[in-house]
Amino acid sequence: MGLTSAMFTGVSGLLANADAINVIGNNLSNVNTVGYKDSRTLFSDMLSLNVGNNSQIGTGVKVQKIDNLFSAGSYESSTNVTDVAVQGDGFFVLASPNATTATASTAYYTRAGSFRLDSTGFGLVNPDGYKVVDTAGNAIVFSQTATDAAGNTLQFQKVSAIDSTGTLSLLYADANGNTATLPYAGAGVAPTPASTAVKMAEAKIPNPQGMLKQGGTLFTLTAASGTPTTPATGVFASANGTSEKLLSNDLEYSNVDMATEFVNMITTQRAYSANSKTITTADQMTQEVLNLKQ
Repeated sequence: MGLTSAMFTGVSGLLANADAINVIGNNLSNVNTVGYKDSRTLFSDMLSLNVGNNSQIGTGVKVQKIDNLFSAGSYESSTNVTDVAVQGDGFFVLASPNATTATASTAYYTRAGSFRLDSTGFGLVNPDGYKVVDTAGNAIVFSQTATDAAGNTLQFQKVSAIDSTGTLSLLYADANGNTATLPYAGAGVAPTPASTAVKMAEAKIPNPQGMLKQGGTLFTLTAASGTPTTPATGVFASANGTSEKLLSNDLEYSNVDMATEFVNMITTQRAYSANSKTITTADQMTQEVLNLKQ
């Protein structure tokens, strides 16, 4: 060990705290992002060197893990029926824009429920075009037509309601003033009053912190996250309406707490300054050694 090692120890602190300030900055930049989950930086010390007499000197610090924190964000009401929030620990399940189905391993998971109809007017998607998936694993596509109790063929108008278990009620009507509110019966399936409702999927991940961020407030599974339990029927589970609820006309916003982030920013900045002092002090000590020659 020597003064050069002390400099590199300081450098490790600069690099680790630079990563930490990046994480804090990303949290603050997403303070208004729907469904965003904040992150924190965990540090760990680097390998220590034995210096004899059962003593060790550390060689610096490194970033051990960037954790995603899945505490609930604030809920705000909206006037859009297809704005949906999860009350509980579950996630919405989405399929990629080019897919019509999803499995647990190919699906994307999110808490951002700002859904809307796609360009065809019959598919339910997020703002980036990722398709909302039902419990059968199919991208939700509403049938253009439906049949009411009197046998009239009606045209799809809009999503009129989404209940706490993810059942979608659809409004159909014709030019003669006949209307019917019918359940979503599956991708492209024309509903009737006797149809069995197919619900919006909601998945509980065994270890959410093991999921991988994909941008757009989307996550994918990893070996560390585990796989959601497959229900007795279908591919994905739905909210049970009690401990897990879907709230229509609501959105879950970011869980970033600005006060906490600013405190973290101050402590990280101070740690960065302290590590720079380690380097400048080691440099001054090196200069003292060089001055011995004069």
